[in-house]
Amino acid sequence: MEELFTKVVHYIDLAAELIGVLCIAYGVAEAAAMSVHVIVRRHVTIRRQRKEIFGRFASWIILALEFALAADIVRTAIAPSWNDIGMLAAIAAIRTALNFFLERDLDALDSEPRRGHVHRPAPPDAGAA
Repeated sequence: MEELFTKVVHYIDLAAELIGVLCIAYGVAEAAAMSVHVIVRRHVTIRRQRKEIFGRFASWIILALEFALAADIVRTAIAPSWNDIGMLAAIAAIRTALNFFLERDLDALDSEPRRGHVHRPAPPDAGAA
């Protein structure tokens, strides 16, 4: 029974790693295609385009980091040593920090005002006294 569990965990680990790699590969391909499109078209708003490319690529990296962390957690599920647990903690901390900063950068991109868009605060409630 333990051998079956070990094999299942191994396949789950491989699947999570593969999905993470595929996320990065797709993100690289998408970012490269978008970059070529921007370069060929010589868009006037190249800064906005770069930010869009960064945002989409960062989203794929964040997803890949989540799958890689899941694979690490699954890998240590079978008889972990203290060394394995320590390495998992270090890897999890690094990946979580990367994820945090990428998410923060994406949130900053989302909250930036767009050119031509004037932000007007909502009018005060007329019924309030």
